[in-house]
Amino acid sequence: MRRLNHFCRTFCSLALVGLLSMSVGGCVETVPDELVEAIESIDRDLVTLRASDISPEAYSKFSRQWISLRARIQSEENIVRWPWEENELETDLESLQVEGSQLVADVNTRLQAQRTTAETKLAKVEQRLRLLNTRVGDIGSRVVLGEHPVETELLVRQARLFIEQGQFDHAIQASDRAGKILLTQTALLTNELGRYADDDLIAAWRESAQRTIEWSRTHRAQAIVISKADRVLSLYKNGKKVLTYPIRLGSRGIRAKQHYGDGATPEGEYRIHRKRGSGQTPYFRALILDYPNADDRRRFEEAQQSGLIPKSQHMPGLIQLHGIAQGITDQPYGSILLDNPQIAALFDQVSVGTPVTIVGALESQNSISLVLADLGDQEEET
Repeated sequence: MRRLNHFCRTFCSLALVGLLSMSVGGCVETVPDELVEAIESIDRDLVTLRASDISPEAYSKFSRQWISLRARIQSEENIVRWPWEENELETDLESLQVEGSQLVADVNTRLQAQRTTAETKLAKVEQRLRLLNTRVGDIGSRVVLGEHPVETELLVRQARLFIEQGQFDHAIQASDRAGKILLTQTALLTNELGRYADDDLIAAWRESAQRTIEWSRTHRAQAIVISKADRVLSLYKNGKKVLTYPIRLGSRGIRAKQHYGDGATPEGEYRIHRKRGSGQTPYFRALILDYPNADDRRRFEEAQQSGLIPKSQHMPGLIQLHGIAQGITDQPYGSILLDNPQIAALFDQVSVGTPVTIVGALESQNSISLVLADLGDQEEET
């Protein structure tokens, strides 16, 4: 009987110890480490994505909740719970994990939308800039734009860099600024060169050229007509075109001539005043025009009286058709440049007194008016 009682006491003691061991072993930590690590990873992702800039209110809410829950984690780190006990902290963390994951997805969606907008805007600006540079280069009017092209190109490069850095909002701002400057550039060109699309003025230029051609027919002599827009010199004999040569103008050549030193090539009806051959000019050959004539002087005086030209400016002079000389720039300053073989051939076929009529353009659809129309179409599309 004693042995039985001893066995029972021993068995109960062992059973109690086992039960206690099972109970202690079944206790759980306050919060799973992997849950905390997941939220920390979400927080890092949001910082990397600049969520505070993209979605400030939602990110601020997430941050406040995460700060509060981290404080609770620290305060409850020594608490041991039974598996069947409800863990509000873990539930709140799981909710924050879901909320944070959704926020990451939302920020990524917004960023992608911003990237698309930034790249689309920049692509349009780049297209317009390429068109402007190409077309302005074609008509030799870059000087009209001053420093604007450089500023625009810098903004375009800046916008591209912002996109590469993921700063899409800054890229959009840079592209918008570049686009506004492009509009200003187009307006400058239109204001400065719009006369090349003026039908009335083109009609007057055409009449001027026709008078010169008719003079050639009537006097059975040579006459020259030069189109600035088309960069072409045409020689007429007995009223018929016998040859054409390409010409070059200075950087400001397509502008209307106003005063001394403006670099513009004049428009009007002139005559060859002097011929200068080898040894008489720094150029290969030169044909000096009787510029300014009476009409030029009258226009200059009227412009000064009306205040369009300052009183300090002087009457322009010395316009010539010339070739190229060794060591001298091939950029004519208001004059008209031909290659040496062409000026040599022309020199031999004309004489002092030969009419030389310079016009802006002879057709409404000229190189400059087409450029302005093309740029205007791009402006409307933008």
